[in-house]
Order: sequence, then structure tokens, then C-alpha cells
Amino acid sequence: MTTFDDRESAFENKFAHDEEMKFKAEARRNKLMGLWVADILGKTGTEAEEYAKSVVLADFEEAGHEDVMRKVMGDLGDKVSETDVRKKYDELLAVAKGQLLEEN
Repeated sequence: MTTFDDRESAFENKFAHDEEMKFKAEARRNKLMGLWVADILGKTGTEAEEYAKSVVLADFEEAGHEDVMRKVMGDLGDKVSETDVRKKYDELLAVAKGQLLEEN
């Protein structure tokens, strides 16, 4: 292998790793969001975990995160403003990334 091949391989490996970490962070953020919303809705234990799972699955309906926003906003009704939900969603991404870094 040449130096160029080594660099190309390293770049591809880094890209794959970064994409995997992005996916894991977003999935974890969605779970944390689901748990946050479940708490607001008064769900606890298994019911809260099932709700969080439904939020994670909602993210697979379409590209982007608007599918998750539609689900949680629909479930929350007027309990929390959309601005506050979106702010929490952004905050939880940082929390999720931090948790993943601690694990690795």
C-alpha cells in the first residue's frame, strides 16, 4: 500500500466512525427527549421507556428531525411551547454526545 492509499483508508475509516457516532448521538438524543416528554406527560417506568422508544422510532419516518418534533409536539399539546421543545432538543444533543464520549 502506498502512503496515499493509507491516507485514503484512514479518511474513510474516520468518516465511517464519525457517521456512526452522529447516528448514535441522535438516537440517544431522541431517547432522552422521549424520556423528558414522558415525564411531562406523567409516564413512569416501563410506560416512559416505551414512549421514549416510540420517539426514537418516529425519527425513521423521514429525513431530518421534523418527524420527531411533530410527534412530541402533538403528544404535548399546549403543555410546553414549541420554542422550549426545540431548545430542549438542541440541549439534549449535547448531553447525548457527552454521554457517548464518557462511554468511549
